[in-house]
Amino acid sequence: MASGRFPRGRPGLIFGWQSGAEAVRQSESRRTVGSSGRTHLEVALHTMRKNFILDTNVLLHDPRSIYSFKEHNVIIPIYVIEEIDQFKRDLSELGRNARLVARYLDSFREEGSLKDGVRLPHGGVLRVCFTDRDLPLSMADSNLMDNRILSVAIDLMEREPQSPAVFITKDTNLRIRADALGLIAEDYDAERVEITELYTGFTERLVPRDMVDQMYKPGAEVEISGQESLSPHQFILLKDETNPSHTAMGRFNASRGRVVPLLRGMKSEGVWGIRPRNMEQSFALDLVMNDEIKLVTIVGKAGTGKTLLAIAAGLHKVTEEGVYQKLLVSRPVFPLGRDIGYLPGSLEEKMNPWMQPIFDNVEFLMNLSRADKKAGRGYHELIDLGLMEIEALTYIRGRSIPNQYIIIDEAQNLTPHEVKTIITRVGDNTKIILTGDPFQIDNPYVDATNNGLVHVVNRFKNEKIAGHITMAKGERSALAELAANLL
Repeated sequence: MASGRFPRGRPGLIFGWQSGAEAVRQSESRRTVGSSGRTHLEVALHTMRKNFILDTNVLLHDPRSIYSFKEHNVIIPIYVIEEIDQFKRDLSELGRNARLVARYLDSFREEGSLKDGVRLPHGGVLRVCFTDRDLPLSMADSNLMDNRILSVAIDLMEREPQSPAVFITKDTNLRIRADALGLIAEDYDAERVEITELYTGFTERLVPRDMVDQMYKPGAEVEISGQESLSPHQFILLKDETNPSHTAMGRFNASRGRVVPLLRGMKSEGVWGIRPRNMEQSFALDLVMNDEIKLVTIVGKAGTGKTLLAIAAGLHKVTEEGVYQKLLVSRPVFPLGRDIGYLPGSLEEKMNPWMQPIFDNVEFLMNLSRADKKAGRGYHELIDLGLMEIEALTYIRGRSIPNQYIIIDEAQNLTPHEVKTIITRVGDNTKIILTGDPFQIDNPYVDATNNGLVHVVNRFKNEKIAGHITMAKGERSALAELAANLL
């Protein structure tokens, strides 16, 4: 819900209200003091604004939410600051956000009294409020912090009816309670993208027959109508308009302004013994093997082959082509179900259970026989040779990682800030692949619409340095495909 707009539009909530800047322009000539001691401009701006009351979880989710409501007023109950204070010593992202909120508020305090209100950059006013009003019987437990926060919102709604009060919280139950008390309550999402509307990286076009034939010639490049609407590196299935079964696969090269064929040789020769089994895998392999594309996002359900293809391409680029010095692989540490507790040993030993899916894929690509495994051969050979490294995301902040091929698996469990931290570690001649399934999320603080993977897809879809593909067809096994679709 960035920029003060809601994903689920309530027409009377935001839309149709005059902006603060427009009100300033129209009222500048009428700057006289009224009986209340305020200028007519201030009165006009006050009556045009809404009061957005922010819950604790909104500020901990996005410290910059203070700036997200344009010309409207932002109200922070004093009880929210008390709750945020409990997180300031945490070493997690919540602790970082709590400290950031405190710094923001302290900087505003230098400009004026937070009790009386401080002007925000877009024209709104930021206030820190409290109330001593008697709580309704439904909120009789005044020790419950949520009730105190709600009481501030109710007090503002009654004291300032000219500025409609909107309570913003990510707590579903609190929104229900607020609604029952007559408050307008909404969720907050700065980068909400419905998964059904997510950019897929693929489209189809009907073209003349000779254009399809042209795509199979060496060095082919074709220009199609309407290509100005295509994103950089978007894949296109060109279909013969007279015979739809006659097709060719291509990728839009924004630098050349042409549709070019996929990289040659992958279908027949494969990469580390892996050949694409369907069109989507062909598109994904083209992205992960293209050295011009430095950021690749692959979204797909379980069994579509996204991780296997990424690792195969990484090993090929490191061991055979020598484009990168090392393959660096990591994934967020989130358990499925109840956690088994602390793990003993070194960092590598602690990471082993979490990285086992990666090791399974590597050993599959190494094509080890039973005798090889009995002889002690395995993924550790690549680690011992310095060709592959396992990285704990916990310690990635502050690093600079040049000349490496990075794979971040299960990226849907990362927050947008965590993804930013990871991608900004990328150095010269480094390629990074983010893979994941937005429908399989174990992180309780993100969902399918606002996780780090979806955030990156949405932000980078128009950048020439990045490419994306959404994969839908499972190839793990008939049972795995059926389970992914039915369960």
